[in-house]
Amino acid sequence: MKINLNEILKGKNRVALGGHVRPDGDCIGSCLGLYMYMKEQYPETETDVYLETVPEAYQMIRCTDEVKSEISGSEAYDLFICLDCGDAKRLGFSEPLFENAKETFCIDHHVSNGAFADYNYIVPDASSTSELVYRLVDRDKIDKSMAEALYMGLAHDTGVFQYSCTSPETMEIAADLMRKGIDGSEIIDRTYYEKTYVQNQILGRALLESMLILDKRCIVSVVRKKEMEFFQAVPADLEGIVSQLRQTKGVEVAMFLHEMAPQEFKVSLRSKGKVDVSKIASYFGGGGHVRAAGVRMHGSSHDVINNITGRIVLQLDHSGSEDEEGEMAGME
Repeated sequence: MKINLNEILKGKNRVALGGHVRPDGDCIGSCLGLYMYMKEQYPETETDVYLETVPEAYQMIRCTDEVKSEISGSEAYDLFICLDCGDAKRLGFSEPLFENAKETFCIDHHVSNGAFADYNYIVPDASSTSELVYRLVDRDKIDKSMAEALYMGLAHDTGVFQYSCTSPETMEIAADLMRKGIDGSEIIDRTYYEKTYVQNQILGRALLESMLILDKRCIVSVVRKKEMEFFQAVPADLEGIVSQLRQTKGVEVAMFLHEMAPQEFKVSLRSKGKVDVSKIASYFGGGGHVRAAGVRMHGSSHDVINNITGRIVLQLDHSGSEDEEGEMAGME
């Protein structure tokens, strides 16, 4: 079914937008980009946006001060638009609003998304949810502030246009957004590269304590609650650590464990291509993309690492067999 934003919004008096827990650059960029567009183009519609507290690095984007980070329980919406979420539970505190809305609409690019809303615009090959928002709206009506939000989303989910999800269309969209008068370099520097002293400290700790396993094909690091308390760090300070681990030469998969509570870990996975980490995350109840995925798991850190590495080995061994078969075929 072809998605038409005007048709979906037709007759809707109250609309809520929401993104996933611990919102990242793409989640915030897509939510705020669409929020600004709706405020400008659909002034007759009452629109609210729900996200957990927006990290300071992203507060250069307009309208972050209008984000609602809690619900009173009395809100009732004609439509809830879920952005950058693979399933409703990822909405966190705003999930009840999604469940109670008269209609729901999901915009997402996670391959693990099961199309859980009434209307779904899911394109796993897209670079980001921000790219999908750009495709849905009238691009001639995108103003500078909206362009800044969407550009941030594109930049973050493509690793500043380095990841394999960066298509020619992605670059064309980025160019069009830049023509709106935004300062792309400043957006990238302030929201992607710039780190606080605490973020650099916890990154340094994670790198120092990392381990190479599986014949140096996988790198693992664990940050525990006691270390978070020592550095006075919050979960948002951990963003980017797993991507930095992934850059290690010779490594195919990076695994980063963050202790949320005793015997409970948030696991972030990144791959260089041979391993589909979305399959691994989905096996344990999580989800994500082929090269970037995550899951929450219970048990000791050793149990979690052993369970995940077991699934990694299955794919590495399989890809190795395929490589050998390819070489033999080439010799025949």
